[in-house]
Amino acid sequence: MAKKKSCECKKCMPEWLATFGDLMSLLLVFFVLLLSMSSMDTKKVSEAIGSLAGAMSVLDGGKNTEVSIERIVIATPIEQQPETVTEVNRIQSIIAEINEIIQSEGGQAVTLEEAEEGFIIQMPASLLFSPGSAVVDNDDALLFIKRIALMITKMPNDMDIVVRGHTDNQILPNNSLYKDNWELSSARAVSVAKELIESRVNPTKISAAGHAEYRPLTTNATEEGRARNRRVELHFISKDPTKQAPTAKSILDTVSE
Repeated sequence: MAKKKSCECKKCMPEWLATFGDLMSLLLVFFVLLLSMSSMDTKKVSEAIGSLAGAMSVLDGGKNTEVSIERIVIATPIEQQPETVTEVNRIQSIIAEINEIIQSEGGQAVTLEEAEEGFIIQMPASLLFSPGSAVVDNDDALLFIKRIALMITKMPNDMDIVVRGHTDNQILPNNSLYKDNWELSSARAVSVAKELIESRVNPTKISAAGHAEYRPLTTNATEEGRARNRRVELHFISKDPTKQAPTAKSILDTVSE
């Protein structure tokens, strides 16, 4: 019986090796494309190689992992807000809380306004006092004053507070404890100032004044206008002129939000 001849086909590579070769070629093309689309920074590449060498101890160059001084990025200085601005924003949130209570009772709102020398908190007299009285007898008002006092204790030492009382133009009744609106407005300002002092505000930072009916916000011809004019204001005055403009700008930004 004749012996069958063996196959004389040339021995070729395994199928898996061909697939692997194609994969490597595709990967090479992929990285070449990435390289062509990126910008090379020789210093970054050097640092990356040094870092990899230090981590794996494989590449030449040893453990050269220190970033060069030239690569240290100088951070852009951030413009910091004055401490007063931060406290103003906190006061604004406290005012929002008290206004929720006031509005639920149908009363006038506390307002925060900017001024050339600082800012002003305006509190309606109806929140603080009974008609014709200068005694703060509202629990919500007392709590509000205490929280404002806490904010004041955290403010810079160059911030002074002037408490100013205002009334409408109505003549006081004969049985009033006060002779006229001058005395009433002054007594109300002093009363609020004393509440701040009792809440540990430095007395040397506080002063009080009464203006009677002579600095109205609006007309005294209507009851609504008179109610607006009856108020006590806290004037926060910065003695440092460099801080007055940033503070006023912050108030305007906060109120406009």
